[in-house]
Amino acid sequence: MAAYLVRRLWQMIPTLLGVVLLVFFLFKYFGSDPAVILGGMNASPEQIASIREQLGLDKPVWEQLLIFLKQIVTFDWGKSWATQEPVANLFATRLPATLTITLPILVLEVLLAIPFALGVATVRGSLTDRAVMVCTTVAVSISLLVYVILAQYVFAFRLGWFPVQGWTASHWTNLTTYAPLPVMIAVAVSLAPQIRLYRSFFLDELGHDYVRTARAKGLSERTVLLKHVLRNALIPILTNVAVLLPGVLVGSFLIEVFFSIPGLGRELLLAVNRGDYPVIQAFAIYLAALTMVVNLVVDVLYKLVDPRVVLK
Repeated sequence: MAAYLVRRLWQMIPTLLGVVLLVFFLFKYFGSDPAVILGGMNASPEQIASIREQLGLDKPVWEQLLIFLKQIVTFDWGKSWATQEPVANLFATRLPATLTITLPILVLEVLLAIPFALGVATVRGSLTDRAVMVCTTVAVSISLLVYVILAQYVFAFRLGWFPVQGWTASHWTNLTTYAPLPVMIAVAVSLAPQIRLYRSFFLDELGHDYVRTARAKGLSERTVLLKHVLRNALIPILTNVAVLLPGVLVGSFLIEVFFSIPGLGRELLLAVNRGDYPVIQAFAIYLAALTMVVNLVVDVLYKLVDPRVVLK
């Protein structure tokens, strides 16, 4: 196990380096000129040249790349071009709000989708199964914006159960007062496709010979489902969760905008509108690193779920 972890960590280095080079050259040659964006339409050529010098954009490309690599290694991304706030401080102060929304969404989505999908799979072809499939199909077809507008109108304006927006310095207050409505909306949006996907995983396992053998031995249906079917289906479920996590993080950005949550999502969208490259580049690198770490953790979990899995 230790050798596998060391080997995987070593393999992540060239992958991350490739992402770094891709991000650097995309912003260098395919993005707008930051000096022009910051200077505005009325800036003179001298002012633009001065801004380029202040940002270090007048230096050779190889020197700019070395500076970029140094920023990644030292976690010092400099300051935001738009607000002059240190990028590291920006991430540190906005990340808690994003995690307050993202983590409950991910946990609830997985914990609710698995039992629902398993229950539907066991009654395949029944009226319940068909009704659930119809409901999930309709739910997938509805835009997130419809969910947000409808939930804000019903639960906030009409019933007054939740505030539409707001955020405080108290983590507990945010989690119990301001986060429930956006979390509920995000879970409602993502639950339908996950139920459909996990149902297919369970149906695939239910069709295998070992399930018929377990039933022939006289094992109870609950034992067959929980001890055999669920355990074997956890490997594709874990794979889906690994793919899902970055998507949940990015998807929560829209929720942050709709509910005025001061998280990374709202800050990133503002950075895109301002052409604030240091913030955008830092987020791209962090997201790539997070994705690789999550994939490594999931690979290790494969071994814990199924001891027959060999990590090479």
